[in-house]
Amino acid sequence: MSDALTLPAEARERAGKGASRQLRREGRVPAVIYGGKEEPTLIHVEAKELVRQLNTGHFMNSIVEIELGGKKLKTLPKDVSLHPVNDRPEHVDFLRLTKGAKVEVNVPVVFANEEKSPGLKKGGVLNIVRHELDLICDADKIPSEIEIDVTGKDVGDSIHISEVTLPAGAESAITDRDFTIATLVAPSALKRSESEGEEAAAADVPATEQDAGDDAGEEEEAAEGGE
Repeated sequence: MSDALTLPAEARERAGKGASRQLRREGRVPAVIYGGKEEPTLIHVEAKELVRQLNTGHFMNSIVEIELGGKKLKTLPKDVSLHPVNDRPEHVDFLRLTKGAKVEVNVPVVFANEEKSPGLKKGGVLNIVRHELDLICDADKIPSEIEIDVTGKDVGDSIHISEVTLPAGAESAITDRDFTIATLVAPSALKRSESEGEEAAAADVPATEQDAGDDAGEEEEAAEGGE
């Protein structure tokens, strides 16, 4: 389960852009707690502490206990709005968690036993298609990561969601297809794919630019001939 975080907060008396700007000037970040069949609760939190928790790397899939007025409210961060220039948090949405609640979260994947993969041992490359899995979990059983075993995987093999054993209380949010998480490819295949991508990009260059390049080459050749 991902680590639970604690975030002290104070109630917001006023809403609106003017009030929010004032809070930000004071080093606070406006936020709201919603859900659980209750009215939204307007709060604000300390910007420095919020940034610290954001930098843990697992803030968005952790249960955050909001300390408000002597009580602790279990929540899940759902959205953090950042300033377009300096990336400072400007607003946070928290989902109120109730007993027995299920939540949708993105959980990072990690790969284990790479030394036991024949394909990797002979120089193959693990091409990761999905770095996170979109899961529906029990609110009190959110995994911090999903470990995928690559034992026995050879070049040409693919890893699909159907092969992954998810923790109890968790299931894939995508149910209409057996999607690919990673493939094991030969280095040459990876280079060929990159080369094809470069060729495709070159093909997108406007003809006028290509002609200009050809003209420049002809001028250089003419100059060399004159010498």
